[in-house]
Amino acid sequence: MSTSDADYTRLPARPLLSVEELLAAKHTQPIQSLDDLAADTFESDEELDEFLAFNYSERHRDIA
Repeated sequence: MSTSDADYTRLPARPLLSVEELLAAKHTQPIQSLDDLAADTFESDEELDEFLAFNYSERHRDIA
């Protein structure tokens, strides 16, 4: 069974906005320093190390 283009719902056309207009609509601010990007995701270095070890092992699990 094949499908034609008519089987798919078409999205309505919408006006294209510039990057500046999109950023203004979201009330974004430029990044002033790397501190603006900092996040306290892990409570300790040990927790980070555990996550990195788990992530590494999962990525390499099916290689061997």
